[in-house]
Amino acid sequence: MTFQIPPALKHKRFFYIWIGQMLSIAGTQMQITALLWHINQLDKNPIALGGIGAARILPVILFSLISGALADSFNRRTIVFFTQSFAALLALILGLLTQFGHVTIWYIYGITALQAITVAFDGPARQALVPNLVPARDLPNAFSMTSIAWQTGSILGPALSGVVIASMGQAAVYYINAASYLAAIIALILIGDVPQKISRKFDISLKSIGEGVHFIVGKPIILSTMLMDFVATFFASANTLMPIIANQILKVGVIQYGWLTAAQSAGAVLAAVVISQVKEIRRQGPVFLGCVVIFGLATVIFGMTASFVIAWIALAVTGAADSVSTIIRNTIRQLNTPDHIRGRMTSVNQIFFQGGPQLGEIEAGVVAQLFGAPFAIISGGIGCVLGMLLIVRKWPQLTTYNGDEHLVTGSVPAD
Repeated sequence: MTFQIPPALKHKRFFYIWIGQMLSIAGTQMQITALLWHINQLDKNPIALGGIGAARILPVILFSLISGALADSFNRRTIVFFTQSFAALLALILGLLTQFGHVTIWYIYGITALQAITVAFDGPARQALVPNLVPARDLPNAFSMTSIAWQTGSILGPALSGVVIASMGQAAVYYINAASYLAAIIALILIGDVPQKISRKFDISLKSIGEGVHFIVGKPIILSTMLMDFVATFFASANTLMPIIANQILKVGVIQYGWLTAAQSAGAVLAAVVISQVKEIRRQGPVFLGCVVIFGLATVIFGMTASFVIAWIALAVTGAADSVSTIIRNTIRQLNTPDHIRGRMTSVNQIFFQGGPQLGEIEAGVVAQLFGAPFAIISGGIGCVLGMLLIVRKWPQLTTYNGDEHLVTGSVPAD
C-alpha cells in the first residue's frame, strides 16, 4: 500500500495546530510521567498516587460545563491561547519549587488542580476548533491525525522523562514542559482568525449549559459512547500504579519506567497510522465495541505478568485498542453535533473522558492500598468488559451503527 499524505494535513491551519499540539503534548506527558514518579519518591503509599486523581476530578466537574458554553459563545482560538499560556506558567512554577527544594506533595496536588482547571477550559475549545479547520469530509481523518499527534507526544514524553530525570534531575522535566507550550502558542498565532458559528455572545448561563445537556440526552448514540468512555477509563486506569508496578513487580528503574509508560502510546500511534490510511471505517459500532473488549482483556494480562516484555506488549495493545475506539467515538460525536453546540457537547464529554480516569486513579489507589496493585489492575480490566456489556444491553443500537447514518455536520470549509 502506497503511503499518501493524510487529507487533513493538506489544510494549512490544521497542519500548524497539529505540529504545535504534538510538541506540547510531548512536554505535558513528560511532566505527567515525572509527577507520578516524583510523588512515589515523596510517599511510597499507593493512596498517594490516587491523590492525583482527587486533585484533578473536582475542577473537571466544576468547570467543564461552563467551559463548553464559553467555547460556543466566545472565540475558541483565543481560549486555547490563554489556557496554553497559563499551563506554561504553572509548569515553570513547579520547576522552580522543585529546583530550590520547596516542593511538597501538597504543592504538587495544588498545581495539578490548577492544571486541571486549565484543561477543563482548553479541551472543549480545542476539540470544537477542529471542525472549523477542515471540511466535514476530512474530519474523521483529522481526528485520526489528532490521535497520532497525541500518542506520538505520549511516546516521546514518557520515554524521555526517565532519561531526563536520571541525567538532569526532576526539575528539568518541568522546565522542558513549560518550553513545549510555546509550540502550541506559535501555531495559534500562525493560523490567524478562525470562523465559527456563535449563536449568542458570551453566554454561559444555566439555560445555555442546559441546552448542551439536553442535546446529548436526546442523542443515544452520543450518550452511549460517552458512558462507554467513562466505564473503560474508570476501571482500567493502570497508569497511576505504574511506578509501583515498575519498582515492586517488574523490578526495573526510572528509565525502564519511562519506556513502560510510553508503551500504550506506541501501540496507539501504530493503530492511528493504519487508520489514517483507511479511506472509510465501516461497521463502526461493532469495531468500537470490539476495541473496548480488547482493551479490558489486555489490561488483565498486564496486571497478571511479572515480565517487562509481556507487560510492555500488553500495554501497547491497550493503546492500540483505545486509539481506534477514540477515533470512532470522536467522529460519531462531532459529525452528529451542530457547530453552534459543539463546545457544550464536548464539555459534557470531558466530564466522562476526564472524570473516568481521575476517579479511576482514586479507585485504583484505594484498591491497591487494600489488596495490592496487581489485583487493582486485573479487577479493573474485568470491570471494563462487564461495564461495556451493561451499556450495550441498555443501548443495543451501538451493535449495528455503521457510520453512514444521517449526520449533522456544520463544519466550516477550510482553506
